[in-house]
Amino acid sequence: MEKKPHFVRREFLSREVPSISLALLLATVLLLNALLYLYLNKFYSSLGRVETDPGLCPFGHFKFGAVKNCSPWLSCEAINREVRKLKCVGEGAVKKVFLSEWKEKKVVLSQLTNSELKEDFLHGLKMLKALQSKHVVRLLGYCEQQFTILTEYHPLGSLRGLNETLHIPKYKGMNTWHRRLMLAIDYVSVIRYLHTSPLGTLVMCDSNDLDKVLSQYLLTSDFHVVVNDLDALPLVNRSAGRLVKCGHRELQGEFVAPEQRWPYGEDVPFQDDLMPPYDEKTDIWKIPDVSNFFLGHVEGSDIVRLHLFDIHAACKKKDPAERPSAQEVLDTYRKVLTLLIREAAMPGTREML
Repeated sequence: MEKKPHFVRREFLSREVPSISLALLLATVLLLNALLYLYLNKFYSSLGRVETDPGLCPFGHFKFGAVKNCSPWLSCEAINREVRKLKCVGEGAVKKVFLSEWKEKKVVLSQLTNSELKEDFLHGLKMLKALQSKHVVRLLGYCEQQFTILTEYHPLGSLRGLNETLHIPKYKGMNTWHRRLMLAIDYVSVIRYLHTSPLGTLVMCDSNDLDKVLSQYLLTSDFHVVVNDLDALPLVNRSAGRLVKCGHRELQGEFVAPEQRWPYGEDVPFQDDLMPPYDEKTDIWKIPDVSNFFLGHVEGSDIVRLHLFDIHAACKKKDPAERPSAQEVLDTYRKVLTLLIREAAMPGTREML
């Protein structure tokens, strides 16, 4: 039998080697993707990605800290007997807030200060009771007769102090683009929750400027965002033709949505009964400005802004109907986070392929 020349075998092997290399490369990429998936799953879980909260108790109960068992919300009698005020830490138009102590734990006691606004206070309590979730500050008790609410204490305070907090040596390691983006994801998750809440579509009305928005949310010790103030949370009911208006005075400035501004020009004096109502898309308009604050000016934040440019442009559509839903914004934010973490974990993979 005639033997084939050796050069044929060499030619075959020379073709085979690149194929083997490519197969190994693809296998490596697949393995890295699998590892990245596991990492992201753990990453999301640790940073609040999972929608269910194992710390939640049945309605009317709470637990926090290292306590395993759920306790019923504290009654008027229990609050008066067991809660001790330490100092006043804030005061708004509706209530005064006291750092307090209950069973050697720091808690927050809020009390009505203006009797003319008791309806707002009671509405906030109603919302707090009905919306208990991982997105909302934990309710520990209340006393309607004395217009008192007891909630969990978060020592890092409101989001107004975020940048100052991230410059404290203990938290400097948190001052990264992905941590900041996760806070923005938390914020949009709250908006999505309010827009699809068990009560219906709720609008965050206490949001006429950036500082006011940030004051409504708290930063938890494990770096999550929870909404704290629910006094101004009207309900949109499209099927019943029910829209909302955030207050009874004229709103101005670029921060509020166009439909929240007086539409008849400076020559016509503002009249509340002539002001057209609007829906929850006012919250969507404000997302890019709030997220821009979250992202700050750390390394990588401009890249994040670039990836969010299109969705933020859509949020700023003048026609509310053309703006995305909070769910669509949230989905985009999560996709961008996954993309950027993948690129950071596997730099140069695209060029290798």
